[in-house]
Amino acid sequence: MSQPLQISADTAIKLSEQLGVPIEHLMHMPRHILLQKLAELAKTSSPASSDSEEKS
Repeated sequence: MSQPLQISADTAIKLSEQLGVPIEHLMHMPRHILLQKLAELAKTSSPASSDSEEKS
């Protein structure tokens, strides 16, 4: 069984809110699945940030 993620409480709260996952699930989520979810989140948020940079 994997160990809980080594992240701060603040980081866990922010990630659980952004990913829509309860903190308990987040802390025991396998690292490769968490990285996959973070990559998906970055893909969905990156077009919005690049559009705002091009306009300025």
